[in-house]
Amino acid sequence: MDTSHMTDTPETGFRLKGWHVLTGFVGAFGIIIAVNVFMATQAVRTFPGLEVKNSYVASQEFDTRRAAQQALGWEIYADWVDGMVHLYINDAEGAVRVKDLHAVVGRATQIADDVEPVFAFNGERYEAPLDLGPGNWNIRMTAIAEDGTEFIQRVILHVKR
Repeated sequence: MDTSHMTDTPETGFRLKGWHVLTGFVGAFGIIIAVNVFMATQAVRTFPGLEVKNSYVASQEFDTRRAAQQALGWEIYADWVDGMVHLYINDAEGAVRVKDLHAVVGRATQIADDVEPVFAFNGERYEAPLDLGPGNWNIRMTAIAEDGTEFIQRVILHVKR
């Protein structure tokens, strides 16, 4: 039997060669590297920055600040109803009016949606008009008590539509 006309290839005539394999590997790893570079760029671009300038100094003052905040006895919570963000600051006697209040409302993972609403006290709570999309939001607030104690807290806000 004469086998000289037969080859190792299928009927289509395609033969897998080294450059085919190399192209597949380079293409696959190229996609992986491109996705990693894109994700790293997005992470760095949307990183909100440092929480504190010097973490060692902040850690040394942490217990003192925490004790001062706990001594106030405040409970903080927030909600969103019909385009209004409500921030409740209560102690054992009820609603608390603070000397100064600063807040930033934004997403937990990026700063693109951050806004600084102006909250007004209505005798029961602080409120500000703010159109928020559904999902989880953070209110990063700093309040100064009447005695000068600084109160810093991150308040979770769930918006449902």
